[in-house]
Amino acid sequence: MLNKKRSTRAGLCDTIFRKSKQYMESVVLLLVPLFLTSQKIEKTEINAETWRRTVFLWRDETESTYSANNLRIEEDDYRLLVQNIEGFIGFRVDENFIPVFIDGAVNDITGYSIEDFLSRRIKWLGIVIAEDRALIFENIEKTLSNPTVSTEFEYRIRSRDGEIKWVRQVIQKIPAGYGKPGEIQGFVRDITRHKLAEISLEIIKDAHIKEINHRIKNNLQVISSLLSLEAEKFTDPEVLEAFRESQNRIASMSLIHQELYTEETDTIDFSDYLRKLTAGLFGSYRVGKDEISLKLDLEQVYIETNTAVALGIIVNELVSNALKYAFPAGKEGKICISLSRVKKYEKQYENSGNPRTVPDCLNENDLPFILTVEDDGQGIPEWVDFRNTDSLGLQLVNIFVEQIEGSIELIRDSGTKFNIHFSRLKNGKLG
Repeated sequence: MLNKKRSTRAGLCDTIFRKSKQYMESVVLLLVPLFLTSQKIEKTEINAETWRRTVFLWRDETESTYSANNLRIEEDDYRLLVQNIEGFIGFRVDENFIPVFIDGAVNDITGYSIEDFLSRRIKWLGIVIAEDRALIFENIEKTLSNPTVSTEFEYRIRSRDGEIKWVRQVIQKIPAGYGKPGEIQGFVRDITRHKLAEISLEIIKDAHIKEINHRIKNNLQVISSLLSLEAEKFTDPEVLEAFRESQNRIASMSLIHQELYTEETDTIDFSDYLRKLTAGLFGSYRVGKDEISLKLDLEQVYIETNTAVALGIIVNELVSNALKYAFPAGKEGKICISLSRVKKYEKQYENSGNPRTVPDCLNENDLPFILTVEDDGQGIPEWVDFRNTDSLGLQLVNIFVEQIEGSIELIRDSGTKFNIHFSRLKNGKLG
């Protein structure tokens, strides 16, 4: 005997009372948070959470003689659900991924009929864009390995008329007792309009950011030009040096925004940036390669704007200090700059026989990158505390190392060597 109690409030459920001589059982059928009016299901937003409510029956046993086989999803109810939600396809496949059930807006979304898929004249994977198929297999593996969790992902399909559409799919393995072993049940939702709007907004955002970078670069160049005009009024070497240092700092920031504007991205190839920055510094100080050589050993690393600006100023200050003070009276020498991941850095020391490694407090997950600036000049005297000095350049170095939540160490072996450990920052967070 079955008694049904219908609810018309969102988020409530149908309660089916089954009675027999052996036991009485209450089965709660959690469809989705919908308004049910005269058997018609109104439109609603379906996501992974509401889908979990659609797929399963919540049971309240009152007798130990309960049989799981009695708790199967009513296919007619399920068909009613998927047929009345716009842009929605419900499906079930067996352990060989052969469809045993598919209904809903199949023709509207794909251009093919339900029979095309059930007869396997058309295979679902065949309409998925080739580049997105690996994503399908990856999420199926997740679903099979963890049957208690639903998997949600987005990909593209090509409809019968050639149109590319975006869909969101949620799948979950049906537990034992709710269907045949190995069956997977899920839904596909057409999200093309939403995705196209999202892409349009992203294009507008990128164009806006590009324009901002262009304006910042131009404004910094104007400031640098004004400093050049102002410097012409002075002859004092110390004053002129102060102007040059300020212009070099501005140039280090302007170069970053030039790279961002050119590449049309929010990250820059920092190794390429360092090559351009150091070339500009050597040109600014009119240093010839026969006097002071420059060696660059740079791993390709992409860094977002805030971190790149900070590291750019750090390198600007350390290289400028080396060019000004490490090689007095025309002494020849060498400046070396390296950029790599921590593991590569440790291996270099291991191969050289030097026991020095990254400080114990650091590991690859904390600060996975190391930037080194060194020279073989006369070195910084032992009595100078680089963390507490009157030098504006070294003050800026410490300020920006702290800003990117990095660490810095000074090694006074055969010259001067600074190691800066850092992590890429994304939107102000370590990443």
